Amino acid sequence: MEIKFLRLIKTIAEEGSIANSSEKLFLTQSALSHQLKDLEIQLGFKVFYRTRNKWELTEEGNVLYRTACTVIDSIEDGLSTIQQIRVGAAGKIKISTECYSFYQGLPFFIQKLGVLYPEIEVDLVLEATHHPVLKVMANEIDIAIVTSKPSDKELVSIEIFEDEIFAVLHRENPLNDSAYLDVHDFLDLHLIIHSFPLKTVSVYEIFLNPNRVMPAKISAVPLTEVALEMVQANIGITCMPKWTLKSFKLSDELSFKKIGKQGLKRKHYLVVRKSDFGKKYINDFLLNFKEHFQNFG
Repeated sequence: MEIKFLRLIKTIAEEGSIANSSEKLFLTQSALSHQLKDLEIQLGFKVFYRTRNKWELTEEGNVLYRTACTVIDSIEDGLSTIQQIRVGAAGKIKISTECYSFYQGLPFFIQKLGVLYPEIEVDLVLEATHHPVLKVMANEIDIAIVTSKPSDKELVSIEIFEDEIFAVLHRENPLNDSAYLDVHDFLDLHLIIHSFPLKTVSVYEIFLNPNRVMPAKISAVPLTEVALEMVQANIGITCMPKWTLKSFKLSDELSFKKIGKQGLKRKHYLVVRKSDFGKKYINDFLLNFKEHFQNFG
């Protein structure tokens, strides 16, 4: 039975007549009478006894009335609850990352999120790059993308995915004949990074520094296209995960090599203040972010 018929029965029973119900249901008396008649034919029994002054429910109609009250009240309670939830679904989120390379995957996600959740506004805060966790703690941004879990108890870290960093080199580079790059291979290399400080460079922080190895030369090149052109000219090598290069047309002269025998892998986390973790719009963002990026590794 359609909801409109339950609402019709409930309204007539409570108003006492078609005339009194017409205005509440925004229908003419004739339209209401036809709807009720069609319903009774469909059900095979009368819902109301018609009298001059008042319409009274039949025994079967009384059961339908109680059912209508239960169903309509339940629907209204549900809609009220949804409305309360939606009140917390709108908000502005400022986000930053410890590495510029991750920004390459963010614009498409933000565009997709904007279609599904137009009430969530997302701002990329580039000036917080390299120090996003400190900015979260200082309430200057809301979410940080990092590759190591902060230990502060006021923060919550959500693991998103694990990726692998590869060395990108020219095919004529002598190291191209190696199965992988050993830590000591970097001693005589010109390493092209995105930016300083070195502690924000994964290959240095995770692989080189623990082994006390410093490349012969390090150059900071903020533009990935330029870094790739330098590698293509066999001027040096750069290190990055393959997913960050999906939007680039790569030359056949470039080669990818594992870093270390087991490969250089790192995990990515979203970091948010514990006090914000229960906010609906924050959780909507976190869940959609994890769904979107979980296969990037």
